Amino acid sequence: MKRIGILTSGGDSPGMNAAIRSATRVAISRGVEMFGIMRGYQGMIEGDFVPLDRRAVAGIIGRGGTILKTARSKEFMKPAGRARAHEKVRGAGLEGLVVIGGDGSFRGAYKLSSEFDIPVIGVPGSIDNDSVGTDSTIGFDTAVNIALEAIDRIRDTASSHDRVFFIEVMGRSSGFIALHSGLCGGAEAILIPEVRGELNELAALLKENRRQGKLCNIVVVAEGEESGGAFTIANMIKTLTGLDFRVTILGHIQRGGIPTAADRLLATRLGAAAAEALLDGKRNVMAGVSGNDIVLTPFEQIWDCRKEPDLGLLRLAKLLS
Repeated sequence: MKRIGILTSGGDSPGMNAAIRSATRVAISRGVEMFGIMRGYQGMIEGDFVPLDRRAVAGIIGRGGTILKTARSKEFMKPAGRARAHEKVRGAGLEGLVVIGGDGSFRGAYKLSSEFDIPVIGVPGSIDNDSVGTDSTIGFDTAVNIALEAIDRIRDTASSHDRVFFIEVMGRSSGFIALHSGLCGGAEAILIPEVRGELNELAALLKENRRQGKLCNIVVVAEGEESGGAFTIANMIKTLTGLDFRVTILGHIQRGGIPTAADRLLATRLGAAAAEALLDGKRNVMAGVSGNDIVLTPFEQIWDCRKEPDLGLLRLAKLLS
């Protein structure tokens, strides 16, 4: 290969820039030109490609977001859109692609590769940590730390006012952020999509805590498929207990900001591994980490399985609360 492309797709996550930097410099070190594809698959369809050299990716390892931008493309979901994207890729002389994103991004990459014989390697970039084939996704550690800082700050206010606070964190249908931030923040309860919560049990816990004189309580809630669910849960708990409450929805604040050292290291390793795998002839796999080892997992295995959180952590959180 003499020329390859790299893109970011789906939701942004802290550490994507570190992965772009790493993949670019590894490719250059092997005598290969790297081109950035702006705005994900939509930019691919429009032929919005920019050359990346060592200077172009200088100073971005600590920046949040993605310098390549990202967008969701309905056009790419159709065969005609992918055909147009392939024409642009072929016209630019790109012989392979590195795709940084999540499950949806990899499905698109797999279709493009299957239909037009383009080698593709994936890099898991998502704060949700919901990708099978890797212990952690790029951006997850940063999101947990942002949520944890918010929990610590809100506890001061909850304690001052003797209130119950419901704190909603992101994660879609994955409870990883809620579980990790809630455990580390000493939350009295954690509600995640993987475990159907019994609101009567939560109500009983909060009433018992108040009876024992524990007036400040934090409940961390995973957002589920749509944000705002914490309001519904909080109102139901108020009906059952009569307790005063406040709701804080952290929202997209968890996706931005400076990536942690852990996310920079992970992104640097996975970006390099993806570029090396592509140039070594691999295709249709995602670069991930298992323990301290880099592993390559076929795309088909990623979306055939659901990544489950360690429910032992949830039991530990209940024990410690």
